[in-house]
This record gives sequence, structure tokens and C-alpha cells, in this order.
Amino acid sequence: MPDGSVAVKKGRKFDQVLAGARDVFMSRGFEGASVDEIAKQAGVSKATLYSYFPDKKLLFMEVAKSECSKQAEEILAETSDDDPLEEVLLQIANRFVAFITSDFGQRVFRICVAESDRFPELGQAFYESGPMLMRGHMIELLHAAQDRGEVEIDDFQLASDQFAELCKADLHPRMVFSVSRTFTKEETSRVANGAVKTFLARYQAPRS
Repeated sequence: MPDGSVAVKKGRKFDQVLAGARDVFMSRGFEGASVDEIAKQAGVSKATLYSYFPDKKLLFMEVAKSECSKQAEEILAETSDDDPLEEVLLQIANRFVAFITSDFGQRVFRICVAESDRFPELGQAFYESGPMLMRGHMIELLHAAQDRGEVEIDDFQLASDQFAELCKADLHPRMVFSVSRTFTKEETSRVANGAVKTFLARYQAPRS
């Protein structure tokens, strides 16, 4: 396969190829996934697969971007400025925790980290389509909350990053070091609730 700088070409079977590639990458990892197996899983010929993605790195980056963008949008979906800030943050925290502890969330994180030294584009694609996208949405949400007088924040980027890190407390280190792969509802709810309470303790505006 040629260099991965080639642009992605969309077409009739594009989503079909992505779905097949997602299944294979998640089960085999980046290095273990073969073009033959991806084409078979997707139900397309190798020629069709190559016509969309001349490079396996490009294909994986598209899978990661597509899935992480979708998850980031779902995490921040169905929130309203009319809802109390604590309720909105709790919805986001629960969805975020659910994603990072999901099988897909853990697998794609491990693949991107494992391959990021050799292929920095993979790590960058994961970051831009997931964490960076969520960060941007959170900054917008916090600006709106400050305009309504609900929070007092000087550094919105830092506050957004702090909220994300609070949502990973205890869970993420256990996943990274393979201490735990599954978590109970009680464990995830404990972290999500704690993240919101800690965040608001720092940034919530005093009530008059």
C-alpha cells in the first residue's frame, strides 16, 4: 500500500467498508488486521477496499475518527440550556464514563496508544476526533453557563480538561494497567457524581 497521505474517497460502499474495518480492527488490533480479512468482513472485493483506502493507516484513522466523533456527539447530545447546570454536567459525565469504560472505548484507546509512536497520525486522529471535539463543546457549554451567571471561570480550556479528568478518576488508571476491564454501574455512577460535585465546588458561582 502507498503512503497514508492519500485523501479518502467517498462512495456507495464507503460505510460498508468502515463497518467491516471497525469489526476487524477491534478484534485484531491495527497490526493484526489484514486487508483480506477486512474486505471479507465488509463484503467487498480488495479492489473496492483499495479504491477507498489505499493505506491501512488511512482506513484505521477514518474508523477512529468516525466512531469517536459519533460518541463525542452522543455524549453531548440532548442537553439544553434550560436544564440546571448540575443536571447537564451529570448527563455528560455519565455518558463520557460509559464510553471510556465500554469495550470499544478501551480497544480504540489501546490501539491508538500502541501505534502512536510508529504512526503519530493515528494518535492525532484519535485526539482530534474524540477528546478535542468534546473539549470544544464543553468550552461552549461553560461559556453559556457563565453568561447565565451559573459559574465563574477564568480559563475555560483548563476547566474543560479538568472536568474530563475528573470523569476518569480511578477508572482510567485501572484500565490502562489492566487491573480492571469491566465496571459496575455503582462504580461508574460514583465517579460521574463525584466529578460533577468536585467541578461545581470549584467553579459554581456563589448564590445570592
